[in-house]
Amino acid sequence: MAKIIQSKQDLTYLNWSHIRSSGGTAGNFLKATSSIEGRKKYYKLSNFDPVKGVVGHECVNEIIADRLLTILGIEHLEYELINADIEIEGNVFNTWLCSSEDFKKPGESKVALDDYYRTNSFPGESHYDFCVRQGWQKYIDEMILVDYLLLNRDRHGANIEILRNSRARTLRIAPLFDHGLSLMYSCRDDDEAHAFDIMKDLPCNNFIGSHSCYENLALIKNSQKLIKKKLKTSDKDVLFSGLENILSEIFIDKIWEMITERMKVYESL
Repeated sequence: MAKIIQSKQDLTYLNWSHIRSSGGTAGNFLKATSSIEGRKKYYKLSNFDPVKGVVGHECVNEIIADRLLTILGIEHLEYELINADIEIEGNVFNTWLCSSEDFKKPGESKVALDDYYRTNSFPGESHYDFCVRQGWQKYIDEMILVDYLLLNRDRHGANIEILRNSRARTLRIAPLFDHGLSLMYSCRDDDEAHAFDIMKDLPCNNFIGSHSCYENLALIKNSQKLIKKKLKTSDKDVLFSGLENILSEIFIDKIWEMITERMKVYESL
């Protein structure tokens, strides 16, 4: 289960820079890296305001997504949620941020799927068909399902990465990552969360398929065989363990309702 570090950490030594974001994605998202004993670590902030500090909860969404994918048995990047002091432009802020370790193996380099597609696709080949030809159909189908369940608004071509080792002549697709701009990330308080339409098909920046996460479910072949695990009521405790003092009860209940109701739609197809 994704780990939460509740005791406050001093991460004021990190240097923050902007994340490559896609068009239509509002917000100011920062990242940082560190290397300790040869292990590279990546850090991400939720939506940041220079005056107010961190105003979003995208990093919490990463933890919820991490735990959901673990329950469903889908390969993914693992995250930690950390309570930390950070320093940006001389100002210290206390916030929750998420961290992950480098998923590249020694000798591997990464390339965004959209770039890899441009140089390796056949004329007129769809993004989905290209991935099927590469042997990545199960991965892409699982990604489409996850993005529907979470209403991930930002699965652009750089949020899917290809890892290659030229010397060893290996090629693989990176584990699923980057689910921050999902669920109810746009809601800033309980009133907005309460009013949020959990089944609404908001436009999403998808590299695969259309801008509709619901319509993209039609791409999945043999959808009933994709995942055998069914969510149980007890899984709610697993998803939100340790988040009770970070998210309000309204957010927790609404997110759980969103995931379970959207799962019912998928299972009915």
